[in-house]
Order: sequence, then structure tokens, then C-alpha cells
Amino acid sequence: MSLRVTQNILNSNLLFNLQRTNKSMDQLQEQVSSGRKINKPSDDPVTAVRSMFYRSSLNEIDQFKRNAEDGSSWMTTTDESLDEVTSVLQRVRELTVQGNNGTNSDTDREAIAQEINQLKEHLGEVANSQIAGKYVFAGTDVTHPPYDNAGKQFTNTNNEKIELVVGQTNTVQINVKGIDIFNNDGAGGIFKVLSDIVDDFRTSGTGTSDHLDQLDSQIDNVIKERSELGARMNRMELSISRIEGLEVSTTRLLSNEEDVDMAEVITNLKAQENVQRAALSVGARIIQPSLVDFLR
Repeated sequence: MSLRVTQNILNSNLLFNLQRTNKSMDQLQEQVSSGRKINKPSDDPVTAVRSMFYRSSLNEIDQFKRNAEDGSSWMTTTDESLDEVTSVLQRVRELTVQGNNGTNSDTDREAIAQEINQLKEHLGEVANSQIAGKYVFAGTDVTHPPYDNAGKQFTNTNNEKIELVVGQTNTVQINVKGIDIFNNDGAGGIFKVLSDIVDDFRTSGTGTSDHLDQLDSQIDNVIKERSELGARMNRMELSISRIEGLEVSTTRLLSNEEDVDMAEVITNLKAQENVQRAALSVGARIIQPSLVDFLR
């Protein structure tokens, strides 16, 4: 039994094929204008899921990158501050050795005491070093100055670490606890040592060898803390390098999923345009003639 093909069937098939061609052209034109293979999940659900995964990974990588850069800036500020602390203590040591010389006059010793006192004041400013309005030597209590300018002493006792996440399983401590630098002995630390030196030069007229030992101990402690910070800074640099590598590779994978081959898409678009023109041309012959055509 054969199926009778009517004019309505021919018209319906023509419209159906034209609509399918138009839809394909619309999709190709959207790809050309956007530069992406998919513009909505229904275009290719599997590719859309993979693209969403890569985009989520890139957002996570971007957060890791910001954390690492912020942490690196924090540690650089801390390292520069510790360098100042070391320079101050080295200068105080030189002055203390000079002051212990028995040939100094009272005026000389007072001048040395005044300079050491000024260095102590500067050390207080260093102890209150900030980055982006946060005190780097205050532990996690970053909103309050660790050094009390009125009382001339380091009052912060916060012993907490500040750690930043720079990878899915990677955290790095970025801070050096101020109490470990400025009050590591729990009895006033660096500021107490400097105050004692100033008082001795002003009262007894000379310092003591104990002060040199105390200064050496403080200098050694700062160097130790700074070396540990340096190791963490190196680790942070490695983390930044790894994050940048992940960002490049993930961006490449996302590009492979989403970006179109422009030459291929334009070629396909031109092919669809040719198909549409051919279909319209054939359709013009298929459509049933009107009564006027029969009367000619």
C-alpha cells in the first residue's frame, strides 16, 4: 500500500525543513557573534557541565591567587620591619659598647642615652607597623596597636597565627607574632632592655656587659624569627607560581570546551545559507499553482 503525497504534505515538509535550517543558522550566527560553542545549557548539556566545572575551578584559583598575593604583601612588610628592628638593635649595641668606655664624659654618656632612647621610640613605631590598616605584629588582634605609646611598652599578648588558604590543602602562616619579637622573655623584652641601658648611662655613668649579652640574645632571636619568615615567604612564592600554572592550564581547558573554531563555524554558516536558498528555490516550484496560472 503506497502513501499518497498531497500538496499539504509537501508544504508541511518544506516548512519543517526550512525551520530546521533557520534554527541551525540561528545557532551558528549566535556562535559567531559570541565566539562560544554553547550559549545556553541546552546547546550541549555535557559541555555545559564541564564548562561550569572549569569556571568554578577558575573562581577558586582566583581566590587562592588573591590570598597568596595578600599574604606575600603582608610578609614583605613584616620582613622589612624586622630588618629595621635588627638595624636598631645593632646600632644600640654599637652605642652601648661606646658608652662602656670609661673615658666618656657625663655629656657623652647623656648623648648616648638620648640616642638610644630615640631608637627605642623608633622601635615602638616599628612594632606598630601596619598594612592596609592592620597591625602586622598584633597576632589576630589586628585592629589594636600592640605597642602602647603612652606607657612606652609592648602590651599585646595575642599568640595566634594568621593563616591564609592558598590551595585546596595548602595553608601558609603569614604573620610573625609580635610577642615573640618584642616581648619574647615575658619581662618587657626589647623595650625593657633598652630602657635599662638608658637608665644605667644616666645614673651610674656606665653600662654593663650584661646589656651586651641581652642585646645579643635579642638580635639572635630576631634573626631566628626572620629566617623562619623567609622560609614561609619562599613557600608562598612557590605557591603563587603553582597557582599561576593552574590558572593557565584551567583557562586552556575551558577555552577548548567553549571557544569556537571561527573558520569552521563561518564555513558551516555559509553552507546552511546555501541550503536555505536551495530549499526556497525548490519550494517555489513545489507550492501548488494558483487558478490564475491555469487560466494563462
